[in-house]
Amino acid sequence: MSDVPPFSPTIMLLTVSRVWEVAFADALKPLGLTTRQYGLLGHVRGTPGISFSELARRSRITVQSAHTAVARFVAAGLVDDGTAHAGAASTLSVTAEGDALLDRAAVVVADLDAEFAAQNPELTDALRAHMIRMLSS
Repeated sequence: MSDVPPFSPTIMLLTVSRVWEVAFADALKPLGLTTRQYGLLGHVRGTPGISFSELARRSRITVQSAHTAVARFVAAGLVDDGTAHAGAASTLSVTAEGDALLDRAAVVVADLDAEFAAQNPELTDALRAHMIRMLSS
């Protein structure tokens, strides 16, 4: 029996999201980034001086995980922790090397966007229209 299951927008979005997330993660690998690292580094660049607490909130991770990730970024020369000593609030910022990495990642994102839009123009248009409606309400 080949009954078509009922359409579920939730399941459809989760399925599309997972397929696109895997492609995104695969595209970031040559840059040495994971999806989470890309997001964290983007938050630091987008909000110079961001605290560990705010970075953790925005990324939906623990403060301890934010500290671990930032320590790796600092060791790799991607982030500067302006006041990295116990008891002082940190002021995180992306270094020139971190900026360059994010710029390379932006090319990857643009290429994926173009590929997904070409494969799924109706879905892309619907998502854009929905986002515009959400932002204007």
